[in-house]
Amino acid sequence: MSLKDQIKADMKDAMRAGEKERLSVIRMLLASIQRREIDDRKDLDDVEILSVIEKQVKQHRDSATQFKDAGRDERADAELAEAGMLLGYLPAPLSDDEINALIDQVIGETGASGMQDMGKVMGIIKTKAQGRADMGSLSGKIKARLAG
Repeated sequence: MSLKDQIKADMKDAMRAGEKERLSVIRMLLASIQRREIDDRKDLDDVEILSVIEKQVKQHRDSATQFKDAGRDERADAELAEAGMLLGYLPAPLSDDEINALIDQVIGETGASGMQDMGKVMGIIKTKAQGRADMGSLSGKIKARLAG
């Protein structure tokens, strides 16, 4: 079953169970997926759907930070709860050891020797670690490895 089919099945389950908050989050996610499919003019595969989910999680976390800064803790908690619901669709995160091993493997495969190869390494790692690692911190680790 594809990730999109799983999300649709979860939406039906949430409707049957009367879980309004969960249903709302899933509908927003499906709307984001559909909007991206229309923009790209193609059906998204699971890796591309994971990137949509990651973006949604990041938006909810950013909103929670802004609400907390504004003193609206109740709304911040709601945003974090919604992000938590979306995290259930992402695969288990990679540990630091797994990330370092993946970086070493890709550098070895590509023969990367310096910062000029950063894009090549990042492109391969992004597909392998999609949804399982924060790309910002991963990028920093790759830069450090290629520079040193």
